[in-house]
Amino acid sequence: MGFLAKVGTILWKDLRAEFRTKDILTSIFVFAFLVIVIFNFAFELHRLEPEAIAPGVLWVAFTFAGVLGLNRSFVLEKDKGCLEGLMLCPVDRGAIYLAKMMGNTIFILLMEAVALPLFLALSNLPLPWELLPILLLGTMGFAGVGTLFAAISVNTRTREVMLPLLLFPVIVPVIIAAVKATGVVFAGGSLREASGWLNLLIGFDLIFLAVAFITFEYVLEE
Repeated sequence: MGFLAKVGTILWKDLRAEFRTKDILTSIFVFAFLVIVIFNFAFELHRLEPEAIAPGVLWVAFTFAGVLGLNRSFVLEKDKGCLEGLMLCPVDRGAIYLAKMMGNTIFILLMEAVALPLFLALSNLPLPWELLPILLLGTMGFAGVGTLFAAISVNTRTREVMLPLLLFPVIVPVIIAAVKATGVVFAGGSLREASGWLNLLIGFDLIFLAVAFITFEYVLEE
């Protein structure tokens, strides 16, 4: 079985398990929904300047809901003994990382696909197509680094606290770039005007995905 086939097999296993139980999707959907509704009524975005405030609120909701999903993705594997089973399989650790990262990316994107229309409706904002590549790049960078740190924190007793402490200092460039690029798009700008922030997202994704892919073997063994 080739490398990509192994990645696909592990990814399919995670997707089937999640769509059967819906543990991760349910938790992140509910969390993102609550954050969006609370922020909307707290700031009354439709009365203020939503173009200025909405990007920060949107990515705060996505970030905290995503952390919850990242944590649960490895906790479920650890508690059921599946993680040890994966480690015993004759599979490259990089394949496990890519499958986990892709699965987390898909789950977060599904959450965003549901939460984003709700947020835009409450904020009275349109849905610009230029927002889609920003969401994709930001989510890939977030899930790429988050998957690595989730594998580290799952073996600690304070894993719910450890993951945010490890992840947030590293993921700050992604969040800032995503918020700034989203702000440009909401203000009516084009992707060309947000190209500097997009280049930062692309560079971060490429560098940290490569680093996480290389180091995941040592992280998982620990």
